[in-house]
Amino acid sequence: MAISYRPGRLVTWLFRAPSRLYDWRLGWLLGRRLCRITHVGRKSGRRYRTVVEVVGRDAVSGELMVVCGFGRRADWYRNLRANDAAAIEVGFRRFAAGWRELDVDEAEPVMAAYERRNRLLVPLIRRILSRVLGWRYDGSLEARRKLLAEMPIIAFKPKG
Repeated sequence: MAISYRPGRLVTWLFRAPSRLYDWRLGWLLGRRLCRITHVGRKSGRRYRTVVEVVGRDAVSGELMVVCGFGRRADWYRNLRANDAAAIEVGFRRFAAGWRELDVDEAEPVMAAYERRNRLLVPLIRRILSRVLGWRYDGSLEARRKLLAEMPIIAFKPKG
């Protein structure tokens, strides 16, 4: 089932507000919980910037993991697939990044750990995910695997 939810103007404005902090070199105020992806438009060739939440990190490989919150129809995801070029800003760091999509088996423990770390926010997160997905997300293993089939986790790793 494809995700059909599209945010309204207010939600879109709220989503774009953190990007302004990165524009003003204040992205460090957002800590390491959010990162900004710079990607190239698949049709226009223009540079775009999208702020997303970091749901996991691999200390060994240096990968940052983010959920494609609006599924495979998200523009930033489609742009990455078309152009493969990305730059990441997180905290004080900026780097050119390679990326890969985690398969459901690899992504499930990342999402489970994210939910454990954010257990106070889980009821709100589940409500939001249920709305976006169009079905009730209850956090069970089966539901999490279904979620990750629709909203993949993307891992970004510094190049070089």
